[in-house]
Amino acid sequence: MQGIKTFSVAALLSFLAVLLAGFAAIPFLKKLKAGQPVLKYVREHEKKNGTPTMGGLFFIPVAAAVFFAFGGSGGRLATVSVTIGLAFMTVGFLDDYLKISRKDNEGLKPYQKFVFQTAIALVAGFFAYRNGITSFFIPFFKAKAEMGVFTVPFIAFVFIALTNGVNLTDGLDGLAGGSCTAYLAFTVLLIFAERSAFPYMFVKNREYESLVLLAFCLIGALSAFLCFNVTPAKVFMGDTGSLSLGGFLGAISVFSFNSFFIPVIGLVFVTSAVSVIIQVAHYKRTKRRVFLMAPLHHHLQLKGCSESQISFRYALITCITGALCVIFYI
Repeated sequence: MQGIKTFSVAALLSFLAVLLAGFAAIPFLKKLKAGQPVLKYVREHEKKNGTPTMGGLFFIPVAAAVFFAFGGSGGRLATVSVTIGLAFMTVGFLDDYLKISRKDNEGLKPYQKFVFQTAIALVAGFFAYRNGITSFFIPFFKAKAEMGVFTVPFIAFVFIALTNGVNLTDGLDGLAGGSCTAYLAFTVLLIFAERSAFPYMFVKNREYESLVLLAFCLIGALSAFLCFNVTPAKVFMGDTGSLSLGGFLGAISVFSFNSFFIPVIGLVFVTSAVSVIIQVAHYKRTKRRVFLMAPLHHHLQLKGCSESQISFRYALITCITGALCVIFYI
């Protein structure tokens, strides 16, 4: 049985490996002129034009490699989670590559991205259903909701909503990465499961040991990436990183029966997505805007908040919502 010490060593190794990879990859991305085409109507971002993107290429694969190096492949759920995360990373890479090659902010067409995301999400949903993952714990209550035949569409919705939520949140330096402190909360939920009456005590189940190991590897890798991504960012994670992070987070939450915790712990991701929906729907109906700009973090930026302030507040909110879920869970 692997313990916290092993998981911590894996996280530290992921951190150090991504640091080294970042120092090597960023100059290489600059040489390839893999610069991020920024939105021209965001004046504050004009100075960022040309900053290397596709940072997900050097921290996501490293996390996966460390996971397998520490024997994570012994857990099927975690191995499938890695497959899902890398599949979403591939979709993000295609989107980023098209943006760079065309030198604009238009990558995959919306319907193309949706088709790819839906295909991956449905495969994940069918896998979960076939393996008996059909009930999920309700936040703040030690009770479960059985989804039954609705499991597949429910899980597909979780993946599509979460990957796009993380993607929409990736608009400021360190914002999406810092908000992914949500990984910490889901990891703690798994660790403290041993003290509950829940049937999936990870200390007795190799499947959930592997999920915890994967989460630790991702936390270490993401922490190192943030060293390059905080203001002023030396590299952006791009859709390559944001879609992948959403995919991994979705997989870990779904396969640990904790999908209903996503709207609570991932409140900032929900806020980003909902603010865009409200803005678009209201504008189409009235030709007026609710926010100065959507997603919400751009509205806050135009209101005078700095990128560092917004990123810190988003990360803090995620820590608070995560802590509340953990407190009521144990």
